[in-house]
Amino acid sequence: MLRRLFCACALATLALATAPVAAQERIGVLMLHGKNPGSNMDPNFSPLKGTFERQGWLATVPDMPWSRGRYLDGGLDKAMAEIGGHIKSLRDQGATKIVIIGHSMGVPTGMAYAARGGDVDALVGLAPGHAPVSYYTQPWGKVVHDSINEARALVAAGKGDARERFSDINQGKQQNVVTTAKDYLSYFDPTSDAEMSVTAPRIPAKVAVMTVIGEKDPLFKWIRGYYVDKLPANPKNKYLEVSGGHLDTPRVASDEIIAWIKTAVAP
Repeated sequence: MLRRLFCACALATLALATAPVAAQERIGVLMLHGKNPGSNMDPNFSPLKGTFERQGWLATVPDMPWSRGRYLDGGLDKAMAEIGGHIKSLRDQGATKIVIIGHSMGVPTGMAYAARGGDVDALVGLAPGHAPVSYYTQPWGKVVHDSINEARALVAAGKGDARERFSDINQGKQQNVVTTAKDYLSYFDPTSDAEMSVTAPRIPAKVAVMTVIGEKDPLFKWIRGYYVDKLPANPKNKYLEVSGGHLDTPRVASDEIIAWIKTAVAP
């Protein structure tokens, strides 16, 4: 009797030891920087990479086409292709869940990627920036409004591939952009996929979205009506207001970001 009991226990132990183990999820984070300071070395944003890696996550913060050294390198389609390439790299390294975290200009581009059906499980928007529709609704946007109209006229005249000088406003400061009319419009036309109010309703409902905004941020008072309330319903969506301004948000919200991601990608 004891011998039969021992054999049964031994067989049970062997079965447990050889049973297939469920694969553990591994989070891959693609970080998309903003225009100011405008690179993957942004001291306000890039330190989050190490924070994520200490969680055991894969993280990458590439230099994107809207960085200070590349601005603007090609149109929005080129940026989408680069985002797809970086996500594929994370997948190749073993990421089973993909989170795009954007800061400022990185928010509308991340949203555009998701809205186009890109490979992403969750989005985090930190201090969303770049709102083309505002150039038509706010008095200070007239100089960019005029550039958009000029670019549209050039495209209509068959000159969309010629490089010209256009205007931009970044955090209240006017700056020049030398690019083609087609590429300029892909980022600045208020009907383009670079406009958050356009892409928000098109983000798949399965993609959870977290939006974080500082109380001193220029968009603080109207961000909810602008695009947050246009997102498809998802019980994991989160809107968070924090102290500080546009550049402070990644640092101030780091703990809340990590906690939310763990929940957002959970089954």
